[in-house]
Amino acid sequence: MIRPSQVLLIFLVVSLGLATAAEAAEGLSFLFAQAAAAPAPSAPAVHRGPGMYLNLFKFVPVLLIYLLWVWTTDWVEHDTKDLENVKFGTWNSAVFFSGALGLILVLLLPIYILGLTLLLLAYLTPLFIYIYVRNQTVADDQKVLTAYHLGEVANDMLAKLGVRPIFNKDVGTMDRTGPPIQFIGKSQGSAKEDPSRVSQAEESRSYMAAKELVYDAVLRRATDIHLEPTTEQLSVRYRIDGILHAAEPFDRPTGDAVVNVFKVLSAMDISEKRKPQDGSFGAKLQGRDLDFRVATSGSKAGEKLVMRILDNSSSITKLEELGMRPKLVEEVRSIVTQPHGMFLCCGPTGAGKSTTLYASLREIDRYQRNIITCEDPIEYQLDNVTQMEVNTKAGQTFASMLRSILRQDPDVIMIGEIRDQETASIACQAANTGHMVFSTVHSNDAVTALFRLLDLGVEPFMIASALSAVMGQRLVRNLCEACKEPYKPKPEFLKKANIPADKVDVFYRRPENPEQVCQQCGGTGYFGRTGIYELLVLTEPMREMIRENPSLNKIKAEATKNGMIPIQTDGLRQVIQGRTSIEELLRVVK
Repeated sequence: MIRPSQVLLIFLVVSLGLATAAEAAEGLSFLFAQAAAAPAPSAPAVHRGPGMYLNLFKFVPVLLIYLLWVWTTDWVEHDTKDLENVKFGTWNSAVFFSGALGLILVLLLPIYILGLTLLLLAYLTPLFIYIYVRNQTVADDQKVLTAYHLGEVANDMLAKLGVRPIFNKDVGTMDRTGPPIQFIGKSQGSAKEDPSRVSQAEESRSYMAAKELVYDAVLRRATDIHLEPTTEQLSVRYRIDGILHAAEPFDRPTGDAVVNVFKVLSAMDISEKRKPQDGSFGAKLQGRDLDFRVATSGSKAGEKLVMRILDNSSSITKLEELGMRPKLVEEVRSIVTQPHGMFLCCGPTGAGKSTTLYASLREIDRYQRNIITCEDPIEYQLDNVTQMEVNTKAGQTFASMLRSILRQDPDVIMIGEIRDQETASIACQAANTGHMVFSTVHSNDAVTALFRLLDLGVEPFMIASALSAVMGQRLVRNLCEACKEPYKPKPEFLKKANIPADKVDVFYRRPENPEQVCQQCGGTGYFGRTGIYELLVLTEPMREMIRENPSLNKIKAEATKNGMIPIQTDGLRQVIQGRTSIEELLRVVK
């Protein structure tokens, strides 16, 4: 296929050639006329004019139409490649050859008006037919020559002239301001800001849809955004209070463009759609600093994208605000302020382990003690604390960073997660050599966390001497205060749960048949989350059990004997106090 830009030289050469030929032909005819009139001496001499037989007033409109044809043909070529339901070869050939035919006709026909009319018909007819066909297959914000699109073009021109955009959605055109959120692109391989990333993302027509998606998710208190492709559309789900809720989906063309916007902001390769990628970008919303951790992966239906939303401006909660009972708060405070030892938080993903560790760090005098953290990623900013982020691409792991941290004279070390034997062994050695170590492990309860360290290959004697306490935790949703309803629990359940019937009048639950959707919780019946906990404090008998013959049942029995309240019992306390429902507790703790 000959590219339209290659025809420009041909057209100019042919045009000037025809004009030169016409001028030469007229000159020859003049010479023949002179020769025929030579025998008549009385005939007056006839002088040709200065030349210039090419009419600029007629040639310039043809040239302008040709340049428009070159531009639109190039646009059709690239546009058809991006659309799945439009045939590239058919429409590219139709628009190209029809315009070329019109140019030939306007040069050959002796009647200028007829030739120019045929040129316009040959140029515009296939172009408008193509626009109509492609507009039927794309989203509204991707259609061209609509009021929305024309308003967008006008706003772009006004913006280049330094004039505030005047077209908005109320009059059928595009609002350039959109939601009050400002994206901040990140450089590839670093956390530095890159304004060019935002400029590239703004070129997409789905940029506004991406802003509206993020703005809606933040307003609904979502912690994660899931973009999941299907054959027909791109499904959108928000994780709110630990539960996924469906949102309005995108059609595939718009959804794929939205995914590309986030990939550009996160310094990812938009051409790679099968291999997993990860990145990050930031945003500012009404004085709040937001961070987005983005991860993509290929699937059979297309590329899936998940974004974790981290609100850096939110204050780190205190231990009292995590839902702990007062006695438990005092026990945790006495443990985390010890000069050395290891304090572990355990639970599944999304159980609030990192939040508990941050709250524990607040209990320590950060101005008299050297506190260093090693995280993946850094979720909150702490004053007077040295925070380091793991970068596996650069070869920085928890184990390698932990070795360098130990050479910086730390008093307190926080490790984001113990994942392997090397990290676990170094953490235990640090706890045994006069450092206070905080970290997390994935396990179902506090006692199981001990055996998780054993499974990683840590020697039992190192665990027994290093570990101070293990906190097991879960997050349960709080009942909405505006719409929760009381009910009388069944006596059989109270008896099974060992709850005296005379001390419980009512339990609370979400409305079973709400008359109208609650404006506070959006009809879910829950608003926010709180924690339920169990604390295993290691005693000397437990340490001896771990050194000699670790037994799960024996350690559980010893922990119960020493007053450890199981996590199910702590959850029942929240149910009795009316903070959560029994259904929610059973969902979280089986």
